[in-house]
Amino acid sequence: MNRRTRLLPAAIALAAAMLATSCSSSGSDDDNGSSADGSPSSPPAATAPTTPDGGTTPATPPDTGTATATPGTPSAPGPPTAPGTSTPPGATPAPGTPGSTTAPPPAGARWQPTPGLAWQWQLGGTVDQSVDVPVYDIDGFENDASVVAALHAKGRKVICYINAGSWEDFRPDSAAFAKSLQGSDTGWKGEKWFDIRKLDQLRPLMAARFDMCRSKGFDAIEPDTIEAYNQNSGFPLTPDDQLKYNRMLAQLAHERGLAIGLKNDLDQIPALLPDFDFAVNEECSQFDECDRVAPFVKAGKAVFHVEYKLGTDQFCAKAKSLGFSSMQKKLDLNAWRKPC
Repeated sequence: MNRRTRLLPAAIALAAAMLATSCSSSGSDDDNGSSADGSPSSPPAATAPTTPDGGTTPATPPDTGTATATPGTPSAPGPPTAPGTSTPPGATPAPGTPGSTTAPPPAGARWQPTPGLAWQWQLGGTVDQSVDVPVYDIDGFENDASVVAALHAKGRKVICYINAGSWEDFRPDSAAFAKSLQGSDTGWKGEKWFDIRKLDQLRPLMAARFDMCRSKGFDAIEPDTIEAYNQNSGFPLTPDDQLKYNRMLAQLAHERGLAIGLKNDLDQIPALLPDFDFAVNEECSQFDECDRVAPFVKAGKAVFHVEYKLGTDQFCAKAKSLGFSSMQKKLDLNAWRKPC
């Protein structure tokens, strides 16, 4: 999140320092005790995610895109498996993985988010389930199956945020990633880039994470930090290494009947557009790059877009003209949002 794959570590540290001094004077609606959409409520704390609770069911569920199948009832949550396996304890093996007797589901069986769908992206704090939008994007580890089920009951589709490109020391499966897979610091505390060339080692580990998302009932995956090839990763990565890795992620998601979004990685959009079902973009307006993401909309695929520094009056007009699903968010990605 937070433009992870674009800012150098020093710039990220500066952004964090600026955030600490500016949030109290941002002038946003929920700084005055309002909900994520400006209605009176108690805003969630901008801290590491905790296990969320329920919310109020709206009278009419919103449209959630052109889905042709609905996920089954989520099973009990569980952590990813150890290296070399891809199925959490007690879960049914995913199609296309060892132990499975079923073929991968057809492409039409997974959710296909269409352009213009409103969304909420919340990775910090207890999930505010009252936001009346058809799509939620939340942390896959920090939210259990009951949260996903509650959002489904309100007619929402739910995206599973997973860091797929860098090791995080605070995740429950962190010990499963060998030291040889860990490269330079990403600029975020406790995170190191993966050596994405080692597909044989990373595939089962990512499969385990995707299985966790599936077992909790998520509809899609948002894999983060998937453009290591143009970062100071500590490894001599090439664009082709990244293409192979990102396509592996798309294959793993599709084998499990899950949609998957391309997070940033603008340079490889022309090559990866057929492999990904939607895009997640940070700050394309800030960097004058939104036209580069537009091919997703032209292909009938949603672009879920946020800006942090720009106000809605500075980017919404163009975002709407491009068919993006855009909003302003705070850098810590708590519940607050200001949609276009």
